[in-house]
Amino acid sequence: MPWNTSLIRVLLSLSLLGCLPQSRVAAANDALMILQTSPLAGFQHHAGATLFALMQVGDHLELRREPSNPFDAKAVRVDWNGAQIGYAPRADNVDLARLMDRGTRIEGRILHLQKSRDPWKRVLMELYVIQPDDR
Repeated sequence: MPWNTSLIRVLLSLSLLGCLPQSRVAAANDALMILQTSPLAGFQHHAGATLFALMQVGDHLELRREPSNPFDAKAVRVDWNGAQIGYAPRADNVDLARLMDRGTRIEGRILHLQKSRDPWKRVLMELYVIQPDDR
């Protein structure tokens, strides 16, 4: 379930002040903080349906802001291996877009995959803030 806006603001403030512990990312010299867990929106309108059989839990997802998106000025595009597979849900993207617009690195990974007729149930993603390691 996505975190609410107030909690995200509090965590961002604490993070920027250096008050939150940071876990190590084994593959990189960065620390991460889980921001939200969300279904992938727009899966059926992009390459997701074609690529679904190739996706695996844990796969990296790249997030890109699309401020000129004609349907949503706060749109956050989600790519898998260079192909667009959807968007962060509109209900969850206001604070996400604000963080990205301020230069915060946000990335994601596939948390769960499910074959379903409902496109909102096919890909569950976990989004996290990347913070440079101070060590």
